Amino acid sequence: MRATSQGNPNGGGSPVVRDGDVLNDTPSQQVLIAMKTDLTDITQFDHPLYFAFIAGVEKFGEEMLAFKSGTAEEGQFFNYGRQPLFLNLGGGTELANGITGGASAHISLRSDATLVASADLAGNTQYERLNVTAKPVIRPVLSVNFEWGKVFCGHNDGCGILGDLETAFAFRGHTQARTSVESNITIPGTVPSPGITLLIDTLDSYQPDIYSAGLLYHFSDNVRVALALEQQNWQDLEDKLDRDTIKDQANVELKNIVVPRIGAEWKVNDSITLTAGAAWQESPLESIQTPDVNYLDSDKTIVGVGGSWIIHNPPILAYPMRLDFGYQFQKLDKRDFELTTTRPGITNPYEVVTADGEASVFSGAVTIKF
Repeated sequence: MRATSQGNPNGGGSPVVRDGDVLNDTPSQQVLIAMKTDLTDITQFDHPLYFAFIAGVEKFGEEMLAFKSGTAEEGQFFNYGRQPLFLNLGGGTELANGITGGASAHISLRSDATLVASADLAGNTQYERLNVTAKPVIRPVLSVNFEWGKVFCGHNDGCGILGDLETAFAFRGHTQARTSVESNITIPGTVPSPGITLLIDTLDSYQPDIYSAGLLYHFSDNVRVALALEQQNWQDLEDKLDRDTIKDQANVELKNIVVPRIGAEWKVNDSITLTAGAAWQESPLESIQTPDVNYLDSDKTIVGVGGSWIIHNPPILAYPMRLDFGYQFQKLDKRDFELTTTRPGITNPYEVVTADGEASVFSGAVTIKF
């Protein structure tokens, strides 16, 4: 993620951002583990019932509750955060012939910390008391899928165009990583009881409510093409940032966006399948000035390719094993922003920068049956 200085529009002063400054080039790594199982046999009904879970942690499991929230004199990118720890628990079933539905709970953590201490003027503390707690925050994920051949004809074969057509709808509730800190410090002889109280309530990462609708068409037994529209309700974040004790002065203005996506899948043979897709995502950030916080964000084009290989008779294992690999490239368009501050004695904007960048995403998966 880069920013290039266009200089101080008011003249004078050394630039905060050098030409082509890289503001963020830190790789992030997330490990996911998931399982799906058929629970039909544990019930008295001959009706398919599935249960699944997926869990994710950052940096190959080295970080569980990583958190970062702050202002940035040189600017910071709005849309590249992290959600270091989460868990999804859910299930799915056939609601009617050709109609399947699913529901899950997305579980993340909200952390609270309380620190009480006495300190001397050198910053050495004593009589400390620290209490850290975390409580789950649960958000819903709902989906439904229609196979129109089965809905209208009872089966997909011999039902014309409807037999090759599927549609899906999904909703995911907003998720966030939030931390609250309450600190009380006394300095004997200088700051008596009740001391200095510091209250912080801030967000690290956030994903909005997302509504999506997709259309899938089977051109043949080996080729499928899908189109999808996804609405992301970013405006809801405005009120949350207004209550953020670190970022409230930014007065961030956001808008809801619609993201179009297209993808295709080609089954080369019984073992190999290739996929490709593209999407365009408009920036939800309308503000070009966000004092002290100085958010940067741009429209981006996303393209991806991938493939899967099914090993039908793997060594040792009794069931087939599937290997998947994907690569995604995200290109951020150039966009100008004005860096501003609430500090007294500084004429705003103190610098104009052009933000752009690229992100590469590599993903791999191993799936086994047992």
